Amino acid sequence: MGGTALPVWQAIVEHFGLNLEVVNTTIDANFSFIPPDHDGKIRMDCSSAYAMANLLKIKDRFDIAFGNDPDADRHGIVDANGLMNPNHFLAVCVDYLISHRPQWSDSLKIGKTLVSSSMIDRVVASHNRELFEVPVGFKWFVDGLHEGWLAFGGEESAGASLLTQAGEAWSTDKDGIALCLLAAEIMAVTGKTPSEYYQTLTERFGEPFYKRVDTACSAEEKAAFKSLTAESITDTTLAGDLITALVVKALGDQVAIGGLKVTTENGWFAALPSGT
Repeated sequence: MGGTALPVWQAIVEHFGLNLEVVNTTIDANFSFIPPDHDGKIRMDCSSAYAMANLLKIKDRFDIAFGNDPDADRHGIVDANGLMNPNHFLAVCVDYLISHRPQWSDSLKIGKTLVSSSMIDRVVASHNRELFEVPVGFKWFVDGLHEGWLAFGGEESAGASLLTQAGEAWSTDKDGIALCLLAAEIMAVTGKTPSEYYQTLTERFGEPFYKRVDTACSAEEKAAFKSLTAESITDTTLAGDLITALVVKALGDQVAIGGLKVTTENGWFAALPSGT
């Protein structure tokens, strides 16, 4: 999407001789080549079907396609079924990596932000691995990735990083290029596109549904979120299911989440103020 990833992708093609076409070689500080997002604004958001419209128009030319935002820390994965939901691709990555990295110790944890899909929880549990759930923000994965006890860290906004194949530290920040290459590896090894792979996960674990609602809040209202406690919720059920947890501190690192997450056996919701 017109940023720092361009020379890296060009070098990858030249060095490894891959059958890979770089479809956009334009670098423009105004990003005039990016189609408007859903609200008419220009965003270099590789998880937005609006911003990725140019790639989606030509997706049928390729077995798999992908894009990065300008600083290449996020990924957008496109196959025959269109642009993948970032949560869906994270779940695919986790299942594939646990199954195809024999060098990785069984003791390595899998990281996710607390507002990422519970499909990841189910995948991790099915492999008898330990989930490491953190507040919103990739910084909470840094120590685990650097010290090598966190195999993978992913957040719902299409950002993730992982250890090397040998189980050693690679990048402690989001690495969009590595995740795009992982998508290609998944297809090459399994014969399934990432969206086809995700369909197999829904057949095993059920199909989750997710919706994000953004609402304008005053500074006072945002501050009120930080004072929420488990005692703030007096109901015992959510959508007919028994509430099993009221979370104000992330289960992995016990850091305050700045709001509240309510979970049941079959679902959850979180009310959090945005930093932006």
